Amino acid sequence: MGFSKTLITNYVHAGLLERCGHGVYTLPGSLKDDMHALMLRSSKIIFSHDTALFLNGLAERTPFRHAVTIPSDTALPASIKNSCICFYIKPELHTLGMIVKKTTFGNSVRCYNMERTICDLLRSRTRCDEETVISAVKNYAASKNKNLNLLTDYARSLKVEKSLRRYMEVLL
Repeated sequence: MGFSKTLITNYVHAGLLERCGHGVYTLPGSLKDDMHALMLRSSKIIFSHDTALFLNGLAERTPFRHAVTIPSDTALPASIKNSCICFYIKPELHTLGMIVKKTTFGNSVRCYNMERTICDLLRSRTRCDEETVISAVKNYAASKNKNLNLLTDYARSLKVEKSLRRYMEVLL
């Protein structure tokens, strides 16, 4: 934004700014939006899995650690990797289903839509809590905003059609 490192450092030492992470600062005493601060640290981060469930209204609580998906040809710094759960995807599938949602603090962040999130959970069943997967599919099936055609297209692209069919046959 055009501010010099010296000026920012002076503001931090004077107590006018607080450092949240590399290149991310907030006003002292303000509430920190962890999701927004994390997303600002890498242009490749897209919130997925449990975090996307929360942002899309398919889960009631914010996850303890945010889940992000990045392209498999990208490396994140260790400081980012240690602060979240990372999933990797082929670069050509990375932006499939990406949308922008508001956090509880009103900041815009990148995340996957409901359909992509359901497919991601099915792809990562071994790394996710089974109750979370079942609850997410149930909540999606009950949603008025579901798009079953889009869900089927994503399931085909992400190769989870059989798993999706098993879950959806029970619920629909």
